[in-house]
Amino acid sequence: MLVSEILRIKGSTLFTATPDMSVSDAVHVMAERDIGSLVVMDRGVLVGMLTFRELIKVLDERGTELKSLAVSEIMERDALTATPSMDVQELRKAMLQRHARYIPVMEGTMLQGVLSFHDVAKAVYEEQSFENKMLKSYIKNWPDEEEATAGG
Repeated sequence: MLVSEILRIKGSTLFTATPDMSVSDAVHVMAERDIGSLVVMDRGVLVGMLTFRELIKVLDERGTELKSLAVSEIMERDALTATPSMDVQELRKAMLQRHARYIPVMEGTMLQGVLSFHDVAKAVYEEQSFENKMLKSYIKNWPDEEEATAGG
């Protein structure tokens, strides 16, 4: 399964922030939309990711300073990205190695969407469930030895 297949099923709604956006405005967008991340774009270029991980860390370290911070001060600058043609198993491995929960999908410099760890896990589960059903059906309909020798 390819990343593009998951994006096709998930849809292409994107939520972004700019580096100069206030962290409190970004938190408001995330809370209002019930999302765990924002892709940080500067003039159409991916410059980072803001996830609940960065928010929790800055909340712990700085507490009430949250309102005076800009997204650029706390975002992850070296975000893991995927391409639409990437195999989902390769993506899973990269997500596990980097402890990444949200992955921007880029085709060149164009943002195609964002996949969460949940999106990937759901797609893999559904694919494996389908394969399981097919194998069980195949085994169930397998001719037993008596039927095979009686016909021949």
